[in-house]
Amino acid sequence: MTNSKLLARNTALNLAGQAVPLVAALVAIPWLIHGLGADRFGVLTLAWATIGYFGLVDLGLGRALTHAVATRLGSDREDELLIVAWTALALMFLLGAVGAVALAAVTPWLVTDLLKIPPALVAESARSFYLLALSLPIVVSTAGLRGIIEAHQHFGLATVLRIPLAVFSYVGPLAALPFTNRLDVVVAVLVVGRVITWIAHLVLCVRRYAFLRNRIAIRRQVIGPLLRVGGWMTVSNIVSPLMTYFDRFLIGALLPVAAVAYYVTPFEAVMKLLLFPSALMGVLFPAFAESFARDRVRTAQLFDKGVRAVVLVIFPVSLILVTLASEILHLWVGAEFARAGSVVLQWLAVGALINSVGFVGFAVLQGVGRPDLTGKLNLVELPLYVAAIWVLAKTMGLPGVAIAWTVRVFIDTAALWVMARRSLAVDRKLLHTPAVTWLSMGLALLVGAMLPGTMARIAYVFAAAAVYLPVAWFGLITPSERQAVRRLMRRSMPTIDDPSRQAA
Repeated sequence: MTNSKLLARNTALNLAGQAVPLVAALVAIPWLIHGLGADRFGVLTLAWATIGYFGLVDLGLGRALTHAVATRLGSDREDELLIVAWTALALMFLLGAVGAVALAAVTPWLVTDLLKIPPALVAESARSFYLLALSLPIVVSTAGLRGIIEAHQHFGLATVLRIPLAVFSYVGPLAALPFTNRLDVVVAVLVVGRVITWIAHLVLCVRRYAFLRNRIAIRRQVIGPLLRVGGWMTVSNIVSPLMTYFDRFLIGALLPVAAVAYYVTPFEAVMKLLLFPSALMGVLFPAFAESFARDRVRTAQLFDKGVRAVVLVIFPVSLILVTLASEILHLWVGAEFARAGSVVLQWLAVGALINSVGFVGFAVLQGVGRPDLTGKLNLVELPLYVAAIWVLAKTMGLPGVAIAWTVRVFIDTAALWVMARRSLAVDRKLLHTPAVTWLSMGLALLVGAMLPGTMARIAYVFAAAAVYLPVAWFGLITPSERQAVRRLMRRSMPTIDDPSRQAA
């Protein structure tokens, strides 16, 4: 299940599973704002965020279950799958129920004290949060069922199940608007969609995986290892988003409030670059777990392929953003944002390239069963990162915040790289990206950032693209991969001697 073609196909499917809901959101959100009104839509977004945060009550068991199943598939211990799967699913449902009770208990405080909800919407909002609390066991256990599917590398099935729910999260409320704009009714529609999705996951998993049909078996001795792996994954799941979003709160505290918009706008644009490494790592995580149990050399090879794949895709986009940052922001959001945010965009684009490489090391460490290393690294980084933002924001303004983020992800990526290599005992010969390639890319980004004049920058982008193609072909793609690309191109191109293929 670590075949390169399969992994590439699954990455494309995983990327589609993330991109389609994004398109649905872009289309539906203006209509939702118009139909619900700003106040109700604001509460709906808060409800979405709350259910996402309370989803962390699974303590990382979804990912831990993916790791446990993939590891057993790779080490021919499939007889243990029954106990591991049902124990994890039962525990996740129970944790979801605990989270539901907690959310229901704090709902009165949320809607009346913490959130600035208009008095006319308090009752609707409270009912909405109670409905979301009721759905929490379903939400949490669905993640476990998806983890079983992904552990088997059945990303086609996972995507088929994921996309309808993600799209329904936006289309469902739209379907309710012709009848009512009551927030609790809209949330009830969303809850029904989640229940249907959970049933679909359960039915398909039981039909697809024979070990789930034997019997329901729950063993206490399995809980400890699952919680140890999942617990450290949860640490990263909590701390990493804090480091992603904490900077904007510090900007609001240290700089004029308009600076938040000047920073967040390029930041959110750059974060879209990470959709590809995120999709790829979702596929490689179970592949790392399975191959590590069976063949560690194959794990090292997948590590190398993952690094080269993200660099191959992300570097050209980063180069364009760094070189044409001012022009892009000017066309997109206006001259004022271009003046205030172009340097910010340049630093963030460099950081996104570095961070995409860090994704691979992160996935390796979690895949080989060392999420404790990533969790400890995040805990060490958090206070240092906050201190760096505080100092650099006061001394350099917005560019200082972007520099702090980029330096943090550089240190994070370097540490992950070293720990991943040590965990795998990687032979240097298995890493095919020469140092000169990394240095060339760094120099190309530096030159792009320093060029004066729009015409010079546009000309540089075209010249860099002409140089990048051969550099990527010989520096990022191995000889065997080049042969595979040539074979694929020959098969895909019609020939004069094959009329049937021409007709096709």
